[in-house]
Order: sequence, then C-alpha cells, then structure tokens
Amino acid sequence: MNGKKILFVSSELVPYLPENQVSLMSYESPRVVNSNGGQIRIFMPRYGVINERRHQLHEVIRLSGMNLVVNDMDMPLIIKVASIPKERIQVYFIDNDEYFKRKSTFTNPKGEMHEDNDERAIFFAKGVIETVKKLNWAPDIIHVHGWMASLLPLYLKNFYKDEAMFDDTKIITSIYEEEFEGEIPGKICEKIAFDNLDLSTFECLKNPNHTNLLKVAADHSDGLIFAGENISDDLQKYCKSSGKPILEYVPVQETEEAYIKFYNSYF
Repeated sequence: MNGKKILFVSSELVPYLPENQVSLMSYESPRVVNSNGGQIRIFMPRYGVINERRHQLHEVIRLSGMNLVVNDMDMPLIIKVASIPKERIQVYFIDNDEYFKRKSTFTNPKGEMHEDNDERAIFFAKGVIETVKKLNWAPDIIHVHGWMASLLPLYLKNFYKDEAMFDDTKIITSIYEEEFEGEIPGKICEKIAFDNLDLSTFECLKNPNHTNLLKVAADHSDGLIFAGENISDDLQKYCKSSGKPILEYVPVQETEEAYIKFYNSYF
C-alpha cells in the first residue's frame, strides 16, 4: 500500500461490539491495509454498551470541545481513543452524551429503533469529518461500513464539498445485507435539508429504510463492495446500474488479496 492513507468509518467494530457481518469486516479490512504497509484510522460511535475501562478508552482533549449543529441544535462533540493491542490499530470514538450514552446501540429494550437514530447518523457523519479536519490527516480513501455511517458520503460530497483537503479523496462503501427492518423514525429529510443539502441528492430517504440509506451512500461513493452474499436484488441492481467499480462478494479468507487489489485501483 506504500503508505497510502485509508480512513475506515463504521457503525460497528469488533472487539468493541459483538461479531456480525459489519463488525467483522470493519475489523478485517483495516487489518489487511495495516499489514500491507498502509496508514489507517478507524472511527466508530462510542455507544454506551462499550466498556471504557476494559477497552481503555480515554478522551482526546485536543480534539474534543467542538459543537456540531444538528437540526438547529448545538451538540458537543467528544472524541475518545483506544487501541486494538494485537494489531496495533488505533480507533477513534465519536461521542456525545445525548446520542450515545444510553446502554444500547440502535434499538431500545423493546427492540424498537431509537427515535433519534436519524440525528445520531448525521452527528456521526459530521463528527468524523470535523475530527479528520482537526487531525489534518487527508485520506486517499474513505471506506464506509454499516448504515449508521451511510450519510458520510452524502455529507462529504455536498456539505463539505469545498474542503480542499478532501479534493483527492475517494469513497468506497461496503454494501451489506439488510441490517434492520422497517424505517428509521423521525424526519431525516428535514434534518438533512437544514444543512442546505439539495433534496434531489437524497430524495429516496423520504422512505428511510436500510436499502434507501445504502442507495444514498452508493450515489455519493466512487466504488462499492458487496460485503454480503444475500444482498437484495433491488440493491444489487441499483448499484450495478451506477456504472461505478464494484468488488463482488468474497469470503473473509479471500479478503486480503481482493481488497488490496481494489484499493490499489484508486491510487
């Protein structure tokens, strides 16, 4: 990878959350880059279920202290960091007491989606980009995993389109099988529109289901990876009709060769 910089932005990541398709590949893909000479940074939300003492999270004061506006509300941004010891990989956590302190990830004890998941996704997307700006670390590629991270491509290509440090950055989004049923609650279109983004760039979020979130991410990405074997026909067809480079699904044991080749095609 010759020192190329890849930023991984994910909804979930092992060992901080239980293993599933998203959390495993969010670990495997940066591990592959790290072991092949690339520079990496990983960002994920700091959900309240993550044990800070066990995983040795600590706040990065020099990066914290910003406020992000979400739907006309100023929300404090807290940045925490930890390391995955056996891989020597550093992970940055986007935190805010209002959005992420609760002892759950995406749903309440009844299994219902949190009412503010739309705002949490907006906050996460903005929080990652603002923190990367503060780090002054311009990535060659941003690789997005999971629906909570799916608004980042939209925001980077629109809200942050005049940020010179991202002029040469390419976005790859991993497309996963359905991660939740139904739609996320709230008025996500109104809240995104508050940031003066053109509705035509995210109009399908009038029905904010998993497929449409991934479609919006695909629309604003430069390349796509099918990260599951059973992605819906509708989503596969939509991605393929975009004409963008696509890496077809490969089992985890074949990830290294396939992903490195796909990343290298952008340099």
